[in-house]
Amino acid sequence: MAPPTDQLPTLADVEQALRASWSLETSDDPDGWSPENPALGQCAVSALVVRALFGGDIVIATVLDRDGERTPDGHAWNVLPSGEQVDFSFDQFLDGEGLGPEIVTEPVIDGDPQRAHLLAERVSRILGVPIDLPPNPLAAQDAVGDAGTDADVGPSPEGHWR
Repeated sequence: MAPPTDQLPTLADVEQALRASWSLETSDDPDGWSPENPALGQCAVSALVVRALFGGDIVIATVLDRDGERTPDGHAWNVLPSGEQVDFSFDQFLDGEGLGPEIVTEPVIDGDPQRAHLLAERVSRILGVPIDLPPNPLAAQDAVGDAGTDADVGPSPEGHWR
């Protein structure tokens, strides 16, 4: 449940809190994560935190390489109730990557399912507002094999949320 609107932080404050809270432990790609690219692997967990605060939808898309070819990775971001798109982790893409067609769906939190909760706790502490994340109902499902998802969108089993 989102905080009352009179207690909502600004998007700029949320971005600052997210960036201060990202770490190896919250990344979907801990082997590739570094302080030089702290947004790497933070998209799905960040999108869950933003939605908990502001509502709206999470959209996902397959990451395309600089030549427009599919990679095994997926990317998630938010569309707020106002229609504004919010993507605080897009700057992780340093090699001219793009995104394929998007769909509205729930991202699957791979690896440690508590990554999103850890990020929410850190951001909540910085902002001084409660952030309640429900358990991820898709955590145990395969990211591409579920009948409720589109097999052409999001990461393949060997990919990451970027």
